[in-house]
Amino acid sequence: MNDRTTPTPVLPEPPLKVAVTEDDALLRDRVLLPGLRDHGFNVQGYGDATELYRGLLAEAFDVVILDIALPGEDGLSIASHLRRIQPGLGIVMLTGTGSRENHLRALRDGADIYLAKPVDVEIIAVTLHSLSRRLPRTATGTVPTETPGTWRLLSDGWCLETPAGRIIALTTPERSLLALLARHRGQTVERERLIDALTDDASDFDPHRLEALVHRVRRKAAAAAPDAPPLPLLSVRGKGYVLAS
Repeated sequence: MNDRTTPTPVLPEPPLKVAVTEDDALLRDRVLLPGLRDHGFNVQGYGDATELYRGLLAEAFDVVILDIALPGEDGLSIASHLRRIQPGLGIVMLTGTGSRENHLRALRDGADIYLAKPVDVEIIAVTLHSLSRRLPRTATGTVPTETPGTWRLLSDGWCLETPAGRIIALTTPERSLLALLARHRGQTVERERLIDALTDDASDFDPHRLEALVHRVRRKAAAAAPDAPPLPLLSVRGKGYVLAS
């Protein structure tokens, strides 16, 4: 009789669901929403408290991003209300004023993070990934693809983690590049195969874009972890690239 049981597969977490509440339609629809989607988040945009509350009745979110200076009910009041009715919700405040009183009130009334405008989408993305570690999620949980103490991709592929545990948010092209290299860690992946992972039309893809992408990933990694060993993303002359062990 075979007593062995089939292990239950561990599923990657679904994208973090984020409600962005910002009355500046240009900032919301042209910067925040597309920028956060490019970093792998499932985002919906709202212009004021009424729209947000309706959205929260229709679906569950993991995080709400709130501009303080909203028309009608302001972001500080919304944060206080949401913290009472949804204790596990992540709340990120955006402000253009930098007022010390607003900063203190926001954190005191329930905000997890307080960020000043002008916004940097990459900083918001890193903030959300960091915050997600502390949030209750309905998914099974993430599993790292590499061992702790090394450069590694988290299981959803949208974060590169430094050996010290610092998070680097990745864009869609960066994620595609590193995910393929991580699946074949220690092996050379040909340029043509990498290009195929980055585009639906390889014939219309400038190969120099791949070189620029690799350079950008290396630069982001070095900036995020200047004291760590460099990200082992190496060029193999005439062939492609390898993510070394």
